[in-house]
Amino acid sequence: MALRIIVECGYMTPGAVAREDFVDQQEVTELQAAAFRRLVQHLREHADVQNIDLMNLAGFCRNCLAKWYRAAAEERGMAMDYEQAREIIYGMPYAEWKEKHQRESTEQQRADYEKRQE
Repeated sequence: MALRIIVECGYMTPGAVAREDFVDQQEVTELQAAAFRRLVQHLREHADVQNIDLMNLAGFCRNCLAKWYRAAAEERGMAMDYEQAREIIYGMPYAEWKEKHQRESTEQQRADYEKRQE
């Protein structure tokens, strides 16, 4: 017997996601955390994908994830600065990641970024 429940996920409104099997809030939280860990791991494995490309295509980047991570920690009363959050997301200090992986953005990338900001 499948129980249909409504799962609230992040920015989605109640009723936006329906599951055919029973999932309690703890399981939902664990699934969301696992998906987040996989996203972070994927971004670490694909360091060739530049932050500006992520911003231009998806509207967020590794730095956004670090800001959201820090905000979530602060909402729970945990002290965390931006550089600590960046190291969690990048898997190393940001300065080290930048030196190893960041390339100079092209004129087109910068133009696309500026257009998206309008």
